[in-house]
Amino acid sequence: MSANELLGILSLFGLLIAFCSGFPIAFTMMFIGLAFGYMGIGNLVFHLMNIQFYQVMSDPVLGAIPFFLFMGYILESAGLMDELFHSFQKLMAPIPGSLYVAIVLTGTIFAAATGIVGSSITLLCVMAEPAMRRSNYDIRMGAGAIAAGGTLGILIPPSIMLVVMGPLMGVPVTDLFAGAVIPGLLLSGIYCAYSLIRCLINPRLGPPMPKELRADSFSGLMIDLAKGVVPLILLIGATLGSILAGLATPTEASACGAFGALVLVIAYRRFKVANLKKAMYDSVKLSAMILIMIAASNFFGSVFSRLGGAAWLSNALIGMNLPPMLMISLIMVFVFLLGWAMEWVPIVLIILPIMLPTVKAMGVDLLWFAIVYAVTLQTSWLSPPVALSCYFIKGCIPKWHLSDIYRGMIQYIGCQAFGIAMIMLFPALVTWLPKVLNH
Repeated sequence: MSANELLGILSLFGLLIAFCSGFPIAFTMMFIGLAFGYMGIGNLVFHLMNIQFYQVMSDPVLGAIPFFLFMGYILESAGLMDELFHSFQKLMAPIPGSLYVAIVLTGTIFAAATGIVGSSITLLCVMAEPAMRRSNYDIRMGAGAIAAGGTLGILIPPSIMLVVMGPLMGVPVTDLFAGAVIPGLLLSGIYCAYSLIRCLINPRLGPPMPKELRADSFSGLMIDLAKGVVPLILLIGATLGSILAGLATPTEASACGAFGALVLVIAYRRFKVANLKKAMYDSVKLSAMILIMIAASNFFGSVFSRLGGAAWLSNALIGMNLPPMLMISLIMVFVFLLGWAMEWVPIVLIILPIMLPTVKAMGVDLLWFAIVYAVTLQTSWLSPPVALSCYFIKGCIPKWHLSDIYRGMIQYIGCQAFGIAMIMLFPALVTWLPKVLNH
C-alpha cells in the first residue's frame, strides 16, 4: 500500500469518527476531504473542490429536487391527502382490515407525490389514528401499516433519492424511475395482502368499519372517489408518465407537476398564501441541504479516489473471490445496519460511491443494484431498535407505546424481506419496464 492509498483509507476512518461528533455531515466531509487531500495531493485539492461543487450546482437533473419537494409540500398543506384517505376508507369499509389497506394505498399514492418519508408517516398518523380508535383496530398492526406505507416514499418514483442516485451512478434517472415502479407496487401489494389475510384469519385485528364511517350510497361513494382519488392520480400519472415516456426530462416534468399541484389546490379552494410560503420555504431549505451534501460527498469521493483509496478497497474486496450475489448480499447487510442510525442521504452519497467500483468490476447490472440498494434502505427505516419511522409515529401519537409500535413494524419487516428476496431472485422485476420503454 502506497502512502497516498494509506491516506485515503485513513480519511475514510476519519470521516466515520468525525460523524460521531455531531458536526453537520456536509461540512465534515469538506473538512476531512481538504485535510487529507492537501496532505496527499497539495493545492490540487482546492481545484477538485471547485470543480465538484460547480458540477453539482449546475446539473440540470438535480433541478428536479426542489420542484418535487414543492409538489409534495403544497399537496400536504392543502389537506388533499385527507380526502384521498377517506375515499379509500369508504371504498373498502365492509372488508375486514380495510383501514390498513387504506393506509397503505394512501401512503403509496403520497409516495408518488413526494419522497419525504417523515411527512408521509406524520400525515398517515393524523388521518388514521381517529378512525382506528373508533373502529377498534389493533394498534400494533396499525403502526406497522403506517410505517410500511409511509416509507414507500423513499422508493416509489418520483423519489428524491433516485434523482440523487442517478448522476452519482451514471444511470439515467428515467431508467431508475421505471425500474422502481414494479418493486414499489409489489411491496405495496404485499403489505395489503398481508393485512387482509391476517384480518381474515383474526377479524378482531381489523373488523369491518362501523356503518357511520361508510358511504351513504353507491353514487355518493363514486363522487367521493372522483373528488379524492382521480385528480391526484391524474396529476401524478401525468408527471411520472411524461418522464417514463420520454416526453419530458425529470426537471421539466417536476416543474409541470409542481404547477399542476398548485392548480389542483386552487381548484379545491384550499389555497392559502401562508401555506404557499411555507411550502416554498421548506422546499428551498431541504433542497439546499441535499445539494450541499451531494457536492460535499462528490468532493470527498474525488479526493478518496485521487488518493487511490477507492481502487485499493475495490481490489481488496474483489480479491476475496466471493460470488457476486454473496458480495451484493453482504453490501446490503452493511447498508441495512447503517440505516439504523443514519439518514438515506449520507448512506447514498458516501457508501454508494465507495462500493460502486467493486460492483462495476463484478459486472453487476447497475440499474438492478440501485433498486435493491434503495429497497434495502427502506427496510432500515422499519427495523427496531433505531428505526426512524418509529419515532415519527411516537411523536405524532404519544399515547402509543414504543413496544407496540416495534411489534407492529416487525410484522411488516417480514413482508419487506420477502419483497427484497423476490427482487434479488427475479431481476426482471426491475429491468423489464426500462427495457420496454427504451424500445
